[in-house]
Amino acid sequence: MKKILVAGIILVVSLAVAGLAGCSSSSPAGVSGIFSNQQQGIWVNGEGKVTVTPDVVNINLGIQSQEATVAEAQAKAVQAMDQVMNVLKTNGIADKDIQTQQYNISPVYQYDDVNKKNNIIGYQVTNTVNVKVRDTTKAGPIIDAVTAAGGDLTRIDSISFSVDDPTQYYGEARQKAMADAENKAKQLASLSGVTLGKPTYITESTYTPGPVYAKDTASAGAGSSTSISTGSTDITLNVQVTYSILK
Repeated sequence: MKKILVAGIILVVSLAVAGLAGCSSSSPAGVSGIFSNQQQGIWVNGEGKVTVTPDVVNINLGIQSQEATVAEAQAKAVQAMDQVMNVLKTNGIADKDIQTQQYNISPVYQYDDVNKKNNIIGYQVTNTVNVKVRDTTKAGPIIDAVTAAGGDLTRIDSISFSVDDPTQYYGEARQKAMADAENKAKQLASLSGVTLGKPTYITESTYTPGPVYAKDTASAGAGSSTSISTGSTDITLNVQVTYSILK
């Protein structure tokens, strides 16, 4: 019985080795097709870029108050923020376009040189929201109205610009990217002395522009209104295309 068992093990090992040898000499049809497609043809990258004017102004604004107690600081902040919110609603800002970004209550310290320690001298309440202004011409007046409503407690932390729906611009960028890829492939085929065939592989990657932050676009003086300039931003799409070579 032992001799038969050993012979059986040797037979199984032999079959396994033979199978591995067969795999090394020939690959499955699907795998072979993938590698052959990657190793043949002309590979090019194409880029399409569309310059657009942002249609949304994002303003990060809010209220910051400081008083001796939490209750006093919070009450003052609530009153000022209510006035700011009323101004936003009056200027046509919908509820869906107002999102709380920060609400924070923190102690304020002052260092005591005599006792060598920090003492709490008050409390600070910060309440900020992100406001999406869909009519860019209203951005400046809204900032002025918020500043007037919030008074000395007003905070304008940042202003940025974005495109609400970039779908149509991606369509334009895609056309430009494919045209760019085709031109490159035709030139490579001509330089190589071959005939360019049809695309056999296409993939794309998109760049979604983030908010473009304002630089020196807001200005106001006594008796004047704040001026906001949206500028422009680029929407970019890239494609990678493989073209077959006709022989």
